[in-house]
Amino acid sequence: MVKTTKFKNPKYIGDPINAVRIFNEKLVDEIFLVDMSVSNINSNPNFNIIENIASECFMPLSYSGGIKSFDHVKTIFSLGVEKISFQSIVFENNDVIKKTINSYGSQSVVVSLDVKKDWFGNYKLFDHLKNKSRSGNLFEHIKEISALGVGEIIINCVDKDGTLTGPDLNLVNNISKLVDIPLIYNGGISSVSDIKNVFNFGVSVLAGAFFVYHGPHRAVLITYPNQSELKMNLN
Repeated sequence: MVKTTKFKNPKYIGDPINAVRIFNEKLVDEIFLVDMSVSNINSNPNFNIIENIASECFMPLSYSGGIKSFDHVKTIFSLGVEKISFQSIVFENNDVIKKTINSYGSQSVVVSLDVKKDWFGNYKLFDHLKNKSRSGNLFEHIKEISALGVGEIIINCVDKDGTLTGPDLNLVNNISKLVDIPLIYNGGISSVSDIKNVFNFGVSVLAGAFFVYHGPHRAVLITYPNQSELKMNLN
């Protein structure tokens, strides 16, 4: 298991199975597993790893990485994964996404989008494999993806990834009223207060560094706010 900063410099965090067991005890709502290795080398999903993690995961598990066909989809769901997240394939082969929705329902399908500001400060879809922005308007892309019938859209703020500097609330505000389906924001979360600030826009939160680092020197400590703290601050 690794954690990146602005999608670069992955730092070793620990064994994913051990992390899942800790998160089980912490009563985490959901685990979002991204296999960076299979995405970067254009290989297929590692079904053994997915099965091992799914067998230890007591909360809903979402998976992303290397999915290129409906056969991949069927195999991953058969291993105990509740949701599949598509990314680059959404721009290459919508048929796989549509077939997944028709077979498993919208609630099982997520699309994850990487977003980064360009030189002019405009939000653009970012292709991390090619290390460049995609053409087109981000907000129109989000509307088009929603029209496919997916259940959720995740917005990964590349500029905030792993920084623990707080969310990009301007981006959250811009996406919050675009579509009727659930939106999830990821990037820069450093506190329960940050989570609440995103929630105020009607957007949910996904976080990484906040749950694996502790203190100013970023010591590795896999943790999660207790349920009483979450209820007190988020309700």
